[in-house]
Amino acid sequence: MNAPFDAATAFGPDAATQPAPDHQIAVIGLGYIGLPTAAVLASYGWDVCGVDVSPKVVDTVNAGGVHIEERDLDRLVDEVTRSKKLVASTHVPAAHYYMIAVPTPLGADKAPDISYVEAAARSIAPNILPGACIIIESTSPVGTTERVASIIAEARPDLKMPEFGEERGGDIAIAYCPERVLPGKIVQELVQNDRVVGGMTPDCANRAAALYMSFVKGDCLITNSRVAETVKLVENSFRDVNIAFANELSMISDEIGVDVWDVIRLANRHPRVNILQPGPGVGGHCIAVDPWFLVAGAPKAARLVKTAREVNDHKAVHTENRIRALIDAVPEAKVALLGLAFKPDIDDFRESPALAIAENLCADLGPRMLVVEPFTQTLPGKLAGSGAKLTGLDDALAQAEIVVVLVDHSSFKHLEPADLVGKMTFDTRGMLKG
Repeated sequence: MNAPFDAATAFGPDAATQPAPDHQIAVIGLGYIGLPTAAVLASYGWDVCGVDVSPKVVDTVNAGGVHIEERDLDRLVDEVTRSKKLVASTHVPAAHYYMIAVPTPLGADKAPDISYVEAAARSIAPNILPGACIIIESTSPVGTTERVASIIAEARPDLKMPEFGEERGGDIAIAYCPERVLPGKIVQELVQNDRVVGGMTPDCANRAAALYMSFVKGDCLITNSRVAETVKLVENSFRDVNIAFANELSMISDEIGVDVWDVIRLANRHPRVNILQPGPGVGGHCIAVDPWFLVAGAPKAARLVKTAREVNDHKAVHTENRIRALIDAVPEAKVALLGLAFKPDIDDFRESPALAIAENLCADLGPRMLVVEPFTQTLPGKLAGSGAKLTGLDDALAQAEIVVVLVDHSSFKHLEPADLVGKMTFDTRGMLKG
């Protein structure tokens, strides 16, 4: 940050007369997005308080540590906590800016659950000072920013809320700015990527953009909150649809007896064709979840988006069935499952099809299963207590007669055909094709 924060410049002259807040920025939620965002902001000179409901997370961060695996994050958190630019707390302080970065999971009926966002809004409402700016970063269904405004209006009738579509007005600013980062590169991409900043009003958007322009090297693109909410969902739905084509193609190839990897490689030599690589399904908290938010908002119109989600979910079932067929062909054989994370080289198991497949297999065949996952020290989820064994790659290959590649971690990519002689193999990622 090139200059110290000036409330009068950012929010108008009346804001400068308000009581001084405890911190410049409060980041609500110290998970996969909140903690890196808080650390990056602190590294650019902002006075940041990271808020989390977990005392363990708060204690870890205040000790300069991290509770998630993300490249360069441990070093950055250690630096900014040592300099006191970042502190963590279970209590919400008064701040100039509030950034909400809490989970937005799916309910059992695939409906978006924004209860954590609503709870975050209620938690900050008592401490909001006139002139403050509230930014939602959590992936959310369209209209969530307005829902946050209504929650705060109910809790704070003394504050005038901005009205969606007006030019300006309101004692506070409320905006939506979705994260668009890649796990494993979050710290880098928080700074380098363009950001879409959508305000309840243009004035709200400009106030929020002032914060992002202090550290983002990409462009800050101004719009309204509904467009920004939709953009985030569309980005991940676009990717999901393209992955669904590749996954469906792999299932078609199984039916007609051709090698899908050869089909894709040769088809992609066409100058206007770029088919993605299939896998065992789609995981992570974004691509596997966000399209359902679009479907929930327009269930009759979002036919392709819904079908793509169903295709990608079914690919995990198809993959599991193929693995079971191999296992049934070799009774009593030990099986090595390589990888559990939702993508290579991370420790994130959220919505992971590899983990779901492993859990289902181990529920029936646990003692025969050897699990290789270099990014965990204990078996996650339902695998614990299943009888499956977490082991190293060499030990698994020495014992297993069946080898299944579920995740193409870098530490697996040195495998050669000679390493798998005499074993039945099923490569869901095309890793062994070279």
